[in-house]
Amino acid sequence: MMFPTSITKEELNSLPLGHYEGQIVLAYDEDTIDRAMGEIAQYAIVGFDTESKPTFKKGQQRHLGLIQIATDKKVFLLRTHEVGMVDSIHRFLENENILKVGIGLSDDLHLLTKLRITQFEGFIDLNNLMPELGAESIGARNLSAMILEFRISKSAQTSNWEAKVLTPKQITYAATDAWICLEIYRKLKEWGYVTK
Repeated sequence: MMFPTSITKEELNSLPLGHYEGQIVLAYDEDTIDRAMGEIAQYAIVGFDTESKPTFKKGQQRHLGLIQIATDKKVFLLRTHEVGMVDSIHRFLENENILKVGIGLSDDLHLLTKLRITQFEGFIDLNNLMPELGAESIGARNLSAMILEFRISKSAQTSNWEAKVLTPKQITYAATDAWICLEIYRKLKEWGYVTK
């Protein structure tokens, strides 16, 4: 199977909207995060993303508000801004036996390092992998359109990820971002582009 190497704005906008429709687990304290990480540890490949509250003024520091991890069965949303990086997340980030697939990870990893010094292992950035496979367009919206044939909404991207309660729109948006990483990688594997 060949995928299109690029996509125009018109082609992208003509696609149907898609989002994650499965089970979403919100983990908001050390206990619920530890339980979530126990489940996640059973998987060899997961989708990975983070969200942070945007800054609109020069010199303002951005802080990680959320880590999203997608498995075959569920997407876990870890509210790190409440508890920081607990040991179970730290172990996961340093575990080379779990493949963590993301899109444009350098910013995510930089913000994670601000929480705790981490030796990141087992990460694959689709923004680096896809050009090696011939893709000219990269990024979450383009890749989900080219590989999964639907477009994703980015309207919740700049919302407040440190809010006490996340809105249903934020929850769906965050879960979708991690889920598409796993789904795109799955497709590439199915088509023989990656072997792991």
